[in-house]
Amino acid sequence: MATTIALAGKGGVGKTTIAGLIVKYLVMNKLTPVLAIDADPSSNFNFVLGVELESTVGDIREDMLDQVKETVISGGAIMGSLPGGITKRDFLDYHIRSALVEGDDFDLIAMGRSEGPGCYCAVNHNLRLIIDAISKNYRFIVIDNEAGMEHLSRRTTRDVDHLLIVTDPTLRGLMAAERIAQFRNELDIKIKNAYLIINRLKGDLNENLYNYLEKINLPVIGKFKDEDLISEFDANGKPLIEITEDSSLYKEVNHVMQELGISKQAA
Repeated sequence: MATTIALAGKGGVGKTTIAGLIVKYLVMNKLTPVLAIDADPSSNFNFVLGVELESTVGDIREDMLDQVKETVISGGAIMGSLPGGITKRDFLDYHIRSALVEGDDFDLIAMGRSEGPGCYCAVNHNLRLIIDAISKNYRFIVIDNEAGMEHLSRRTTRDVDHLLIVTDPTLRGLMAAERIAQFRNELDIKIKNAYLIINRLKGDLNENLYNYLEKINLPVIGKFKDEDLISEFDANGKPLIEITEDSSLYKEVNHVMQELGISKQAA
């Protein structure tokens, strides 16, 4: 059974960077195959992983709905079919599998934009079934979330083994982390473990931030320094997955994964 690692936190705290480092660690330690799921509508996980992204699940969903020949019947219900007699489930299954980006020892699927106006319940149900079916082929699932976690309930039935809530060393970041920590218990999926990661550290936390950190009552499993290396990679268009094992960032993600009990020896 696949182990699922999900990352959450307010926008701009570096969730995608750390998600990419986790994929790097899994690949380097041959804990493969890995499925990376980009659940952020901005869809930039592929840049960190160094692969091209041609379409997203959101694009496929909207394309399918555009092709449905709608007939409004009494009561406001809508019926329709796709051209050529193909079922909606088969349409989604084929195009989602085609949109799966294949990398070296990992694959990527991007969820893309959120729903537009109208009812998406039936479509989302099929999406959940298809994505969960795909996920069964992998050893690890790494989900880079949007700021919230609601999509996990809407778009996948997969439980989360490890939720890593990422914050920067700011009060706003810690407040967002606290809200996510509280909100996780209201989701329709089970989250087995939850931890806090502090990213972009420049020295120690001041007393005010340290006191607020105590309120959140989540174990801090990792502390990533504010590294110029990230900016250098971004400026040169270099994917972060190419980072070397002797960098402090990789060493810290190695520490995080060891704390989670995920290592080549434990595999």
